[in-house]
Amino acid sequence: MNSTGQDGSTITMRPIGRVHSPFKSTVGMPIQTVAAAEHCGHIEIFESFAAGLRDVQEFQYLIVLTHLHEAVEKLEVTPFMDTASHGVFATRAPARPNRIGLSIIELLRLDGCRLEFRGNDMLDGTPVLDIKPYIPRLDVRSTERIGWFAKGLMQLPGKLSDDRMR
Repeated sequence: MNSTGQDGSTITMRPIGRVHSPFKSTVGMPIQTVAAAEHCGHIEIFESFAAGLRDVQEFQYLIVLTHLHEAVEKLEVTPFMDTASHGVFATRAPARPNRIGLSIIELLRLDGCRLEFRGNDMLDGTPVLDIKPYIPRLDVRSTERIGWFAKGLMQLPGKLSDDRMR
């Protein structure tokens, strides 16, 4: 994946693997991994990146960065948990300039180059860009200021995606 910035610079990324998921359409998917605990999937890491999986099974949760390959690019969106429009950087909407996704998954099992996980909010075929261990002491911050999400979070249990990001 190549990208050229407005200043002429180029950023190149290549997938390290692919998500295998029961979700074949972006409509009707869970919108956050915390609300998708019962949904499983697996990530196939390409053989050339297999060495990078060493010791990953020691972690319960992983941060998975993906390329949202079927998303569109927008700067203003009405997120799934709200009815008002917001700047995309104040949301977790998939419609973003670089279409980078972030999912925190629970690793169930590592089998060779296959990561079986729970907490699936990803579309089948999604390219995986990177995987990092989730470390609560490093990753969790306590805050009271969460913007419009303060009201929107009440909708999360059972909330599914619809077609508004197309």
